[in-house]
Amino acid sequence: MSYKFLIHIAFLMISNPAKAWEEVRMRPNIREVSFEYVYPMIGFSALAVFIGAIFERGWGSAEDYQYAMMQCAAVVVSLFGAYFLSSYLINLVRIRVLEQRDDILLSQQFAGYSMTVTFLLQILTGILPDLGIISMMLQFYIIYLVWEGSEKLLDVREDKRTALTILASLILLICPSLIRLVFDKLNIFLN
Repeated sequence: MSYKFLIHIAFLMISNPAKAWEEVRMRPNIREVSFEYVYPMIGFSALAVFIGAIFERGWGSAEDYQYAMMQCAAVVVSLFGAYFLSSYLINLVRIRVLEQRDDILLSQQFAGYSMTVTFLLQILTGILPDLGIISMMLQFYIIYLVWEGSEKLLDVREDKRTALTILASLILLICPSLIRLVFDKLNIFLN
């Protein structure tokens, strides 16, 4: 895993998505997206949430540490689940709507890099929770990432590009929140 590559691609996805998707397309092994990009970003997100929760509640008691660990676990579960659920659903969209061949690895690559905004905003709001409202507005940058990625990585025809952009963006925006909601409800129910 190269942290230089991770930072480079994350920065490029925000500043110049078209160029970032070209670089992603040139990567020889698309299986590496999970280990080189998604898992480290989930780890950084969880670490940021843990640090933010410790600073918010302190670290004087076991309950404070438990709270921080539960917040960290919620982020990890929601981002892991969102990554795999989004990949699966985007693959279904590619098969049924775009009439492309079944390629879950390509869908994982697309979903993983498209979630860059989600990862970066989770890191930001993990450390600075007061930026939640701004974070909700900035999430819609995913739409532009998906638009650029649909052409550069997935080779989507122009007449199907809007449909993929809308469906994939909705999937990528809703999945993390939905899984987090289910996790939080189960956590309350099981406690």
